[in-house]
Amino acid sequence: MHKEVEFLEYIVHWLVANKQEVKIERIEDELGVLLTLTVSKEDMWVIIWKAWNTVNALRSILRLLWAKLEKKINLKVLD
Repeated sequence: MHKEVEFLEYIVHWLVANKQEVKIERIEDELGVLLTLTVSKEDMWVIIWKAWNTVNALRSILRLLWAKLEKKINLKVLD
């Protein structure tokens, strides 16, 4: 498994109640890495809490990982 997927999965598992429904898909192309996050409908409010603050915080953390791995990492949340 890739480090960025493991890292995001670790953080999201601490945030959501339905851990078994967390799915992270990784797609890599010439632009970088796209991580697509899917969680249960009940846990979606945690991820999009207060005008996407949680998602924006996750993206900021992934930017730090991006600097370390030297890969551009983007996060998309599916509802």
